[in-house]
Amino acid sequence: MKIKLIPIALAGMLFFASCGENKTQETAKKAEKEQVETSDEKDFDYLLEEFADIKVLNYDIPGWDELSLKQKKYVYYLVQAGLEGRDIFWDQNYKHNLKIRKALEKIYTTYEGDKSSEDWKNFEIYLKRVWFANGIHHHYSNVKFNPHFEKDYLKNLLEETQTELEEEILEVIFNEEDSKKVNLDSSKGLISGSAVNFFGPDITADEVDEHYEAMESPNPDKPLSFGLNSKLVKEGGKLKDLVWKSGGMYGEAIDKMIGWLEKAQEVAENEQQAKALGLLIEFYQTGDLQTWDDYSVAWTKATDGDIDFINGFIEVYDDPKGYKATFESVVQITDFDMSEKMQIVGENAQWFEDNSPIMDEHKKKKVVGVIYKTVNVAGLGGATSPTSPIGINLPNQEWIREHEGSKSVSLGNIIHSYSEAGGSEMLQEFAYTKEEAELSKKYGEVADNIHTTLHEVVGHASGRLNTGVGEPKQTLKSYASTIEEGRADLVGLYYMRDPKMQELGLTDDYKKLSEAGYNDYIRNGMMTQLTRIEPDHDIEESHMRNRAWISHYVFEQGEKENIIEKKVEDGKTYFVVNDHDKLRELFGKLLREVQRIKSEGDFEAAKNLVENYGVKVDQEIHKEVLARNEKIKTAPYGGFANPILTPEKDEDGEIKDIKVSHPKSFAEQMLNYAKEYNNLPDEN
Repeated sequence: MKIKLIPIALAGMLFFASCGENKTQETAKKAEKEQVETSDEKDFDYLLEEFADIKVLNYDIPGWDELSLKQKKYVYYLVQAGLEGRDIFWDQNYKHNLKIRKALEKIYTTYEGDKSSEDWKNFEIYLKRVWFANGIHHHYSNVKFNPHFEKDYLKNLLEETQTELEEEILEVIFNEEDSKKVNLDSSKGLISGSAVNFFGPDITADEVDEHYEAMESPNPDKPLSFGLNSKLVKEGGKLKDLVWKSGGMYGEAIDKMIGWLEKAQEVAENEQQAKALGLLIEFYQTGDLQTWDDYSVAWTKATDGDIDFINGFIEVYDDPKGYKATFESVVQITDFDMSEKMQIVGENAQWFEDNSPIMDEHKKKKVVGVIYKTVNVAGLGGATSPTSPIGINLPNQEWIREHEGSKSVSLGNIIHSYSEAGGSEMLQEFAYTKEEAELSKKYGEVADNIHTTLHEVVGHASGRLNTGVGEPKQTLKSYASTIEEGRADLVGLYYMRDPKMQELGLTDDYKKLSEAGYNDYIRNGMMTQLTRIEPDHDIEESHMRNRAWISHYVFEQGEKENIIEKKVEDGKTYFVVNDHDKLRELFGKLLREVQRIKSEGDFEAAKNLVENYGVKVDQEIHKEVLARNEKIKTAPYGGFANPILTPEKDEDGEIKDIKVSHPKSFAEQMLNYAKEYNNLPDEN
């Protein structure tokens, strides 16, 4: 899945197992008494809670009451399957995360001492940040959190609540060990410098490459995703994959997931959905990567019905080597009105490919099966919770995308919640003129939706690899993710300023639309996204890197013609687009080169582009941005608490309806999840 994320402060500025059913019902009955059901849009409270640099939002499920009981059951079972995999993602993020979380939660729920002190308040914030990030490293910057309280204070809390936490792990919370979840600086060791729990100790990056490159797919034209669903360790001096499957690593959680997926299969809307679910269940039972590909193809072809889902080990962003995938789950309901409006982009996918500025030899002769829908999310899990994407395109296997097609979705209710909870302070502070800010207010949300659509539907589906060139994770290595995301962004940027947008009825003025979109993108790539970087740190996250290297590259290339101008007034820096037509040309030229890099597997060119333009931060600009941002109250990051799906049962124990309610607090939902979906040992 290729994801485009929007930090909350920038929304509007950027282009944007039956065995588990009884316990869940008991919790649901309690929740039903404590929650207030929300169905009226006017009374819906999007903001649940705010702390540190985080906003936790609610999202509603439009159209829920229009679903049949069978459809509601289908959604409910799929959501439960996703939640059962929650602890997998925690453990993938860091080997000590589960132990730390359980210790912190015990303190939080049993401590009877002074809760008015600054230390306790900081402890609460630290725990909430850990919950939000699914571990002790920041969800976006990958840097380990500073607790803002002393080690002795935590020791005292552990003693008073009779909570056990090994000294070694206690020290990690406060020292410099495992300071980065994902390190992409090869000079610091891609694996040794990363805290993610995908590799055993003393394994080098070269050993990882040699191990997986020695594996051969039965069909070279349909390469298997070796390493996708396993942890690589050394036993007796030899490398071995510990496969995530029933009876294997994470088997306890996977068995629970299988139970719910089997229930979902019984109430699937059609045979295509049931077939895909059967293959997914088989994949979890066996860990077989050929079955994963078979499932991916079946899932891609399952286009009928109102409900769809994403469930599996999918994205490799958190593996510095690009092999290992994190667990994630999204359950979604089609928004038919918006899907009809935006489907036109998918219907014209071949036109976009034919008219792309990339080289002819890199174009697909026939773009197949690009399915686009706007959907409303009904449940998030794993790597998509609490932070959620706003757009998704799957599957990731290049050969499936080329021969079988792909599905793209825009998460309508997620985008809406971001928009409703966002603020305009950032725009007012960093836009150069009032006119620039007003243009963004008028066209920013539309530009965001169109750019997301172009990014997911056209961008990720476009282009082809040269014959004989390996998958990007093999050729471009640690730069594969940011190159792919940047390539898709460039497709969206290029076509945003095409008259075709207006011809297709997507906007009333493509020039004003693109001007707002271009202004917002450059402003973010050059300045505002730096609010999410700690002082003296490099840019690490793949999406942030791609926005940086795109923006800095076109700024430099257009410097002689003053296409983008750096202005400093009253001690404040602004980046102003003077010529949007010429900027589009630069986006097109860069897209041509980035597609060449991917198609040819040019590692050195990818490295040079990213390292020269997307990693290092101008320290003076950074200091200024942070200082200006201190005046702004809106938190730079947003994520979501999930709606609570509560089954109502008749006298025979059969589900007669499922109600939607919302949590009263972030802590309430996190503690409930810790109790109900506590499926894994502390060490895995």
